[in-house]
Amino acid sequence: MSQIRTCVVGVGFIGAAHIEALRRLGYVDVTALCDSRNSAALAQQLHVPKAYASYEEMLDQERPDAVHICTPNVTHFPIAKYALEHGIHVLCEKPLSYTQEEADELVRLAEASGLVHGVNLHCRFYPMVREMKELIQRGDLGRIFSVHGGYFQDWLLLDTDYSWRLERACTGSTRAVADIGSHWIDAVEFVTGQRITRVLADFATFHQTRKRPVQQVASFENKRVQAGQYEEFPVDTEDYAQVLFQMSSGAKGSMIVSQAYAGRKNQMILSVAGSQRALHWDSESLNELWMGERTAYNHTIVKDPALLCSGSAALCRYPGGHVEGFPDAFVQSFGAFYRAIQTGEAGAFATFQDGRREMEVCEAIARSAQEQRWLEVVPDRR
Repeated sequence: MSQIRTCVVGVGFIGAAHIEALRRLGYVDVTALCDSRNSAALAQQLHVPKAYASYEEMLDQERPDAVHICTPNVTHFPIAKYALEHGIHVLCEKPLSYTQEEADELVRLAEASGLVHGVNLHCRFYPMVREMKELIQRGDLGRIFSVHGGYFQDWLLLDTDYSWRLERACTGSTRAVADIGSHWIDAVEFVTGQRITRVLADFATFHQTRKRPVQQVASFENKRVQAGQYEEFPVDTEDYAQVLFQMSSGAKGSMIVSQAYAGRKNQMILSVAGSQRALHWDSESLNELWMGERTAYNHTIVKDPALLCSGSAALCRYPGGHVEGFPDAFVQSFGAFYRAIQTGEAGAFATFQDGRREMEVCEAIARSAQEQRWLEVVPDRR
């Protein structure tokens, strides 16, 4: 493959993870980065040749093939729009945009441009998540009865824990749902091949007032802030969400999302129950997949490319017994995106249409929680 030139906008925790994964591909050169903080120091730390304070200047000067957007939600739309209008392929962090209207416009721009566009819903690229999809597709579970699970973290457990995600002006109509629930929603629709059609949601904000550090902190870095270096502010986003839903096949489902669950650092659980078998995947044991039986022993499927379905095996970079995780899913997701740029191959990565779909479901969940009633999800436009 020929070398591809890429720039990254936003270099907090997730932006740095993007850069590390891109380098592992071997054929993508990260030529520059842009960040609102000290971009020069970040570029030196991450061994990126150039640093910019303005994404417009960076894209105009560098003229990259692609750009990765790893900034707060409210900035996704203007950056992606600018890149598309300048002929640059775009890979954006989730959620795709701040509002549903912005997502609609980005899809229109992306489709008209003919450029490759993606959203980093990387959970599709865990081998055992793909194994769930392939087992369901070939009928091993029978008719799907129910789906349940959730996503749990503790990094916002304390009232002194802070992130820009806590503030609606930066994050949009939902926080926990858009931040981590979006991964679960995409995974359940991807795995089952079904669409969420109706939702009933309830939100909770455990800390109505929090303490914001006086100095700027990156995501997951709040534990390092010293006592007394805070200012109080009111919180208008959810710490917790519980959602009932119905799927297009008639299957029932439930999701719980919490960023205030002590001891769970980054746990996603996905369970699918069918008329013949059930599957259960836990990201804290992400190289294993439990299969439940009625008339035989239950068993655990362990990641081994020699034994998995073909699509799942293709996502394994290492042989059986060698653990793969979060960074490897990024490599697989980005690899599919860049193959689409180089060969036109339609890959399994999430596109802007998929990102819009997540916005549709998340917006319905937010409205349901506000109105305290069942709501229909906008019909799937993918």
